[in-house]
Amino acid sequence: MTKIAFLGLGVMGHPMAGHLQAAGHEVSVYNRTTAKAESWAKEHGGSFAATPRAAAEGAEFVMSCVGNDDDLRAVCLGPDGAFAGMASGSVFVDHTTVSAQVTRELYAAAAQAGIAFVDAPISGGQAGAENGVLSVMCGGDEAPYARAEPVIGAYARICRRIGDSGAGQMTKMCNQIAIAGLVQGLSEALHFAEKAGLDGRAVVEVISQGAAGSWQMANRSETMLDDHFEHGFAVDWMRKDLGICLDTANETGASLPVTALVDQFYKDVQKLGGGRWDTSSLIKRLRAMG
Repeated sequence: MTKIAFLGLGVMGHPMAGHLQAAGHEVSVYNRTTAKAESWAKEHGGSFAATPRAAAEGAEFVMSCVGNDDDLRAVCLGPDGAFAGMASGSVFVDHTTVSAQVTRELYAAAAQAGIAFVDAPISGGQAGAENGVLSVMCGGDEAPYARAEPVIGAYARICRRIGDSGAGQMTKMCNQIAIAGLVQGLSEALHFAEKAGLDGRAVVEVISQGAAGSWQMANRSETMLDDHFEHGFAVDWMRKDLGICLDTANETGASLPVTALVDQFYKDVQKLGGGRWDTSSLIKRLRAMG
């Protein structure tokens, strides 16, 4: 049994922490809303703490899955932050999608405190978290990653170290860039089918078996056709992620014309009141256009 702290119990973190407890680890959780942490502990049998520092004390691994750069700094740094409670040699594993800049900043701060920091953003959505089949892309030093990998395996289908600190976040940016184009393409295909008077389900059944097939088509086409968009990762969060991608592209000199365009399409979805709809709601924008 390994003592683990888990910080952040949103739609992803809640089930991920549950998988760790179910795997036999001793898990202490922290959430900004204490009632959520208390509820998790009652459901899963672990414990909860009032601060990140208290949750992290005595833990060999501390996992986080929070909202953004500032949220991550808040749970890591300061007198009540996790770093203040972590013992030398312990490992902090961050599953939040944040900038590579804050990742490297916290990697350096952790090193000064004698602890390791692994950036490990995730893909697979709420269903992937609940079913324990997430894709985890990691950056950081090899030795702490090797220690963390079997622990992460409690909720991962695949977990890989891509390179040094920040490489995991850069890989997650690749993931979001690819998704943006795929969802827009699928939205246009389904919208075209509707306008042409075709049976959308029959169209998907055929084209999904060929080169057009994708995870998005297999998992979201039915609900898109049903105009139902309550399936996990929200537009507001996607815009946050795409903003990170576009800012980083400006720094690296990468050209992302489709990503920039789809980011603006998601802005249109927000204007339709769809900030909390899932990312497949791009088709709502096309339907609203007539």
